[in-house]
Formats: sequence, C-alpha cells, structure tokens
Amino acid sequence: MSSEFEPTLFPKNKLKKKLVNENAIPVVLVACGSYSPITYLHLRMFEMAKDYFEDMKGYELIGGYFSPVSDFYQKEGLAQARHRLRMCELATNKSSDWLMVDPWECMQLEYQRTAVVLDHFNAELNREGGTLLKNGKHKRIQVLLLAGGDLIKSMDQPGVWDVDDLHHILKVYGCMVIERTGTDVWEFLLSHDILYEHRKNIHVVKQAIYNDISSSKVRLFVKRNKSIKYLLPNDVISYIIENNLYASNITRKRDYLSSELD
Repeated sequence: MSSEFEPTLFPKNKLKKKLVNENAIPVVLVACGSYSPITYLHLRMFEMAKDYFEDMKGYELIGGYFSPVSDFYQKEGLAQARHRLRMCELATNKSSDWLMVDPWECMQLEYQRTAVVLDHFNAELNREGGTLLKNGKHKRIQVLLLAGGDLIKSMDQPGVWDVDDLHHILKVYGCMVIERTGTDVWEFLLSHDILYEHRKNIHVVKQAIYNDISSSKVRLFVKRNKSIKYLLPNDVISYIIENNLYASNITRKRDYLSSELD
C-alpha cells in the first residue's frame, strides 16, 4: 500500500528561536491523538499547559505539536488521516503563533506506538543539538507528552500500554496531564506503580474552567444534525461540510451545517 501523502519536512517555523532565560530547559509539548475532529478542548489543553509553564521556573516553553495517528489505528469514527491532518492544520495555522502539526505519524503505513512517536520528535528537534544559545552552543530540547486525564487512566488497562514503553516515555520524556472533570490524577498516580515511580516527571494541570467537549460528541452531533458551532473552529466546520465527514445523511448535512457559518 502506498502513502497518499507527499514527503514533507519536519515543521519548525513556529519554534521559539532564542530562550529568554538561557539557564532554563527548553520544552516542546507533543499531543498524540485521533483528532477526528480536532476541537477547542484540544487547543485549550495547550494553552492551559502554557499558563502552567509561565509559573514554572527552570523550564521555558518553545513550541507545541499535534501528531494525528495514522489510519492503521483502526478506531471507530476515525476519519481518513489526510482529513484529520488538514483539520489540525486549519485549527492552528492562523490561530496560534506556537502550535504546529507534524504529519509524520499519520503518514506511516503502520500504527506507531507513542514511545516511537516521541523518539521521532526528539530526533528531529535535537538533530542539530537543540536550541542555539548566544555563545554558539546548543541546549537539548526536552520533549514532553501532553495528555488528558483519560489517557493517563488508560495506562492502567491491561494490554493497552507496553510496560517498557511506559517506563521509556515517563523516564526519558515525561508527561503533562490536563485533569478532566471527574478524574483525580493524583489519586491514580498513587495507585499506579510505574506512574508513581516516575512522578517527578509528571506535571498535573487542573482545569480552572471545565471543558468537556469531545470528538466523539461532535461526531454524534453531526450524525444527529445538531449544531456544532462554538465547539470547534469555523475553518474546521467548513472542512467537515466540504468533505461530508461524519454525517449519516449527507444530503441533509449540508443544509443543517450551512447556517453554522452565516
């Protein structure tokens, strides 16, 4: 099977070129997921993480990436990778000066484990040594997995995560968890041996304004001809319309969504 994607360079156009504090560790956030479709909650997770780092001494956030999974993830409700990639690009291109979308994972012809995806980011970001300092030397960029509380809880489900992968992710990279409604991440950390072992590499951010938008709810709303306005960016809504995504009744869908952008 051949890929439908054209070869592309790793995006670095929005990475902060210089550190404000050269004593700080430069950090890049990576969020892996389906993004079918991307919602405002996905975007808000990055902004909440950004606020967290504003108060974190010793670290400096220099960029963030969405990494959509490939078609081989075989999850229910998964639109084709080319659609999900484009929706992520539409959601970030104009709205953010630091969020980017890397197509590498969704271009692969087999499912890539999260540990492998983070290794890919680490290799690309630190290929030339990392962030350039004023003295001409480079400082290694720390890759950090950005995830919701539901992903962390999945780490306790048998067969979902490889034990070696969990150790690798949490020891080498670390994780930033955005706590969702009804999820007590700290209680879960205490009960999970691997997470507790690497607890110093896990940052937990509580939501000050709770947001429970989910891609599955958006897909259901489209299927049931309900409004999805204000749940995701208008450019993404337009793309869903133009490409007839998620609707069970295509002939009615365009009528129902056409008023969304008036």
